[in-house]
Amino acid sequence: MDTPKRVLIVEDDAHIAELMRMHLADEGYAVTHAADGHAGLRALQAGRWDALVLDLMLPGVDGLEICRAARAEHGVGRYTPIIITSARSSEVHRILGLELGADDYLAKPFSVLELVARVRALLRRSEAMARSARVESGRLEVGAVGLDPVTREVQVEGRPIELTPREFDLLHFFARHPGRVFSRLELLNKVWGYQHDGYEHTVNTHINRLRTKIEADPAQPRRILTVWGRGYRLVAGDADAGEAA
Repeated sequence: MDTPKRVLIVEDDAHIAELMRMHLADEGYAVTHAADGHAGLRALQAGRWDALVLDLMLPGVDGLEICRAARAEHGVGRYTPIIITSARSSEVHRILGLELGADDYLAKPFSVLELVARVRALLRRSEAMARSARVESGRLEVGAVGLDPVTREVQVEGRPIELTPREFDLLHFFARHPGRVFSRLELLNKVWGYQHDGYEHTVNTHINRLRTKIEADPAQPRRILTVWGRGYRLVAGDADAGEAA
């Protein structure tokens, strides 16, 4: 019998936490609840988790700090999906959470069934990416961009580049299909593990942040190009100036 996936919920609202715990447990997950930031940080450091659900506004240590700590402890070859939940629905907090390494963001109030679906999809995607890294353990070279799927290291023109886990997944997916155009919904499905209308802005955010790290001039990208009306593609070498968008 397979060992249940372990999910850590860090949420100070007891009612919300119990709803999440019950629905996730019904899916067969082993769920642990921490009621404040300090307890959440201790739980994070004490065990290996398959997924984290973090509230932003917590007593003691906030969810962003826990997210930062989780990514700092991220081991080679192991990836733990993180979903941040919060009443803070502003763009800046959502982007900050994604920048620190969160995979998804749900603004309160949200559907618990939607949360469960997101956790399920992210776990499937995490397992698929782990299998892919094991099968495709060789280093990928696309133009001046080099990726190692095992160590999850990236170099651009020989310089190491720091990417969040999701940024790496996105670039790795592009690198496996150089030159091919993918729509935002296709990228959501392939990289994030779910496909929902209205969440394409998540792709836009990650594309923009990825460009700031791998492009000489993010305003005039020459590696990850926009194909108007269709989506995005990664070119094998620097694009011609007239092609960049």
